[in-house]
Amino acid sequence: MSRILVTGGAGFIASALAEKLAQDPKNQVVIVDNLQTGSKDKVPENEHGNIQFIKCDVNQYQDISAVFYAYQFDYVFHYAAMVGVKRTLENPVKVLEDIHGIENVLNLSKNTGVKRVLFSSSSEVYGEPVEIPQNEETTPLNSKLPYAIVKNIGEAFLRSYAQEYDLDFTIFRFFNTYGPKQSPDFVISKFIKSALNGDDITVYGEGLQTRTFCYIDDNIDACLGAFYGDHVINDVINIGSNIETSIIDVARLIIDITDSSSKIVHLPPLKEGDMTRRMPDNAKMMSILGRDLKPLEHGLRELIGQPEYILA
Repeated sequence: MSRILVTGGAGFIASALAEKLAQDPKNQVVIVDNLQTGSKDKVPENEHGNIQFIKCDVNQYQDISAVFYAYQFDYVFHYAAMVGVKRTLENPVKVLEDIHGIENVLNLSKNTGVKRVLFSSSSEVYGEPVEIPQNEETTPLNSKLPYAIVKNIGEAFLRSYAQEYDLDFTIFRFFNTYGPKQSPDFVISKFIKSALNGDDITVYGEGLQTRTFCYIDDNIDACLGAFYGDHVINDVINIGSNIETSIIDVARLIIDITDSSSKIVHLPPLKEGDMTRRMPDNAKMMSILGRDLKPLEHGLRELIGQPEYILA
């Protein structure tokens, strides 16, 4: 049996990860989340009796240390963080508190015999692109935003603890991921809700900024492939699609799929945080996954067919 901690497990990606981990009855999965941005509703059902949820703030040492010493984890997926461009821009000091969580998790991991820490970093660390596709080894990390800086600091912490304490790590740099249970303030969820309700869909600037969109199942399968296959140890991997789509084309596609009467309305461009392009070199991910990614239109159609959207 492997004892696995998933921090931030009441969030979108981490809850899907925890659910997939718990499908193996040999895994004992402990989920912690302070529920400030996560939701208890996203915590997976305990079908095999091997999931436990604990309300806990990883940024508070006394809170998270009790969990570590009680369970003696084998592996830790550290996904807890304040996320969302608008939220992180509006709360820059709060974002910096996540550095305490990173340090707490790593200190407790090296003191309690954790074998590997798997960390959710972000494509935001690349900043405004200086090369496309953005490669893990060659693309400079040049973002100045607090959220991205915290993720970059987290990556540096992991490398330092590996060097000094032999604590193995894997860094996942997540590009845009979408799917069921995603918070309504992220672009895909927001556009779908607006389209189904016939409301205006708002885009910043001309909407020509491009993103790549990875369906949640592809994200989870790649990350667990790296975990179970002992790949990307003490290294970093981009997790995301390499097919660029402009934001305005995403809006148009969702309007078309939903047969919506929504109009696209242009807002002034964001002053910061809205990079012009973002596209990963995902060769490492594809070699682990061993299959094609779900195309955006297929993923959107599957997502829009979910009960929570049908009833929107």
